[in-house]
Amino acid sequence: MSEAEAFGAARHMLYFFAVAGVMVASGCSVIKPTDSFTLLTELPPGFSIKGEASYVPRTGEMCSVPAKKGRNYPGLKFFEQKLSDKAQTAQFEVPLTSTEGGCPLVLASFGYEVDAKYGAAQLNLGRDYTGISFQDGSTNPSLTTYPTIFKKECQWLFRTIGPKNYITKILQCKTITAPQGVVSRDQLSGKTVKVQFSLSKEESPYMGDTWIKFPEGWKRCMGKSLEDPYAFCNGNTTSFKPFKMPDGRDCTVYPNCTEQGQ
Repeated sequence: MSEAEAFGAARHMLYFFAVAGVMVASGCSVIKPTDSFTLLTELPPGFSIKGEASYVPRTGEMCSVPAKKGRNYPGLKFFEQKLSDKAQTAQFEVPLTSTEGGCPLVLASFGYEVDAKYGAAQLNLGRDYTGISFQDGSTNPSLTTYPTIFKKECQWLFRTIGPKNYITKILQCKTITAPQGVVSRDQLSGKTVKVQFSLSKEESPYMGDTWIKFPEGWKRCMGKSLEDPYAFCNGNTTSFKPFKMPDGRDCTVYPNCTEQGQ
């Protein structure tokens, strides 16, 4: 390569880097701005979740959410975290907008289907639903800080079913701590929202006036007979019926199964 050719090549390379520098300085980039947020979900052992992001037409749009076509849900996006025997954290990247079907859509809510195991059998499963809603904007954006943390506590509610009075459990989850102010959709881009699920150590009867609590545990009221499926106490604090644990054990006190000393 001659000296002139080398100089020309060097000048061409300098021009390339100069243009690239102008693009960076002016904010031009091939990287698209983030139009999603990260949803971190902390789960106790034995839990699994399914998430559903729901979308609605952007404010001012006259279109409607496109109809479902086969497995395509333009107004919904689904997420899942499988059950684990250990505590786990699920990380979902949730889009804030969608144009599927040709209608500009924005995120309206994220719903959780929460499942938890309380026994080894397939049907020893409790389920509840909870979620987060989002709005266009906050009149006072300073009220919401990031990462935003929701704390949701789940609790087992126990009852007996069937002629053999098997223990079954119902899962109940509720929000115990939520961020102050509105979770503003237009502030979420590139941010993180954390949802922490915990499980209460204290279990409670599913229905009132059916169990009586003693120092050694809960005793199931007799009701009208051993076969009475409702078995309300109705002031009778001395007559109780045995029941079966999910694993088949015959018990008289919940959750210890038998009274101390027996």
